[in-house]
Amino acid sequence: MSSASPQPEEAAAPAGSPSEFLKNIVGKRVKVRIGSGVDYHGLLTCLDGYMNVALEETEEWANGRKTAEYGDCFLRGNNVLYISALEEL
Repeated sequence: MSSASPQPEEAAAPAGSPSEFLKNIVGKRVKVRIGSGVDYHGLLTCLDGYMNVALEETEEWANGRKTAEYGDCFLRGNNVLYISALEEL
């Protein structure tokens, strides 16, 4: 009789969890709102555990108007209020 205990499986994020959502939006167009109320729309290329965000083809929106365009944009996680998908997942 073997005394080896079964190996625990890696815990997968439950469907519909924030972690699962964030994994699914990498490579998609998103809106990122920062603390000042400014929104950044762009292609999400990278996201880390601190909510640092890297976007490409970025547009800056303030008061409902596009105010700037950037090729690449890095937003520090402590400024991020939320991230939402701009396209269907």
